[in-house]
Amino acid sequence: MKGRLIIIRPTYVRSLAGGALVLSIVLALCCGRYPLSPHRVVMVLGRLLHLWGGQDPVADAVVQQVRLPRVLAGILVGSALSCGGATYQAVLRNPLVSPDLLGVLSGSAFGAALMIVLGASPAWIQIGAFAGGVVAVGSGISISRLLPQGGLLTLLMGGLVANAVFTALLSLVKYTADPMDQLPAVVNWLLGTLSQTGWKELSWLTVPVLVLVSVLVLLAPLLDVLSLGDDEARSLGVPIQIMRPFVILLATLACAMTISMAGIIGWVGLLVPHISRMLAGAEHRRMMPVCALLGAAGVLLADTVSRSLTSGEVPLGIMTELFGALAFILVLRRLRGDAT
Repeated sequence: MKGRLIIIRPTYVRSLAGGALVLSIVLALCCGRYPLSPHRVVMVLGRLLHLWGGQDPVADAVVQQVRLPRVLAGILVGSALSCGGATYQAVLRNPLVSPDLLGVLSGSAFGAALMIVLGASPAWIQIGAFAGGVVAVGSGISISRLLPQGGLLTLLMGGLVANAVFTALLSLVKYTADPMDQLPAVVNWLLGTLSQTGWKELSWLTVPVLVLVSVLVLLAPLLDVLSLGDDEARSLGVPIQIMRPFVILLATLACAMTISMAGIIGWVGLLVPHISRMLAGAEHRRMMPVCALLGAAGVLLADTVSRSLTSGEVPLGIMTELFGALAFILVLRRLRGDAT
């Protein structure tokens, strides 16, 4: 039938997503303002793992100190944002939900901007971004509990209020920032980039992000239950009032960590879950691993284009916004064709 979605076998679609990630890693290591052949990249990785000797100082410096940290950061950012977005969409039962709806992006942006204006070190800027995202979502959940009736509508309303408050606070920080020094730094951070993520940042962010992404993938059966509705979930013995905030907290922690690492990277948490459902189906046990792989591949490809397109570096956030908006139009057309 016209417009009908074709769901591929889970094994095949996971292999397809894994292949896309491997291809994106190869392109990220080889492409850039200083292109390297795959052979030179393999030799560098072999020397890094002490598998063989030899010397290639330029290639060693480019791969080990510049591109490899960006590749690892891109994998972490893409997988966390995409799995976090899929989790929000399942818990809130809305396919148009993204991590910014409950205020995590605006809260993280405010926390980082405040640290920049206060003259804090890069480590404290990351801590401020992480703390701001968690506080914003926590505020949204707390506000929703003050509203009558409860349920998803009040949770969304609480998130919108928190998002508005922290967006206003961010504007206030930008207004008071020094326009010659601090304001450009705030704007540059808000645009999103992987260029400032090195081995030091990866040493303390890698394990927590991998653990959170793994937990979200393992919680896929619970996401299927939560996406059914409150009455159905209660009939299956799931404590909604406990599990919903718990799952939202896990997704928020994952997204806040990635924002503290790379700044604001839009559209990944909204678009990738839709593509994963189109390929693997709506069952989260099948689509969450695909979501993590495709999210990582998408961010890596966008980052490779952003640093290879011009002599300078286009901010990654701009690239994901541009590609994400165009790709989402195609997704909506496909979904509309399926509905008819």
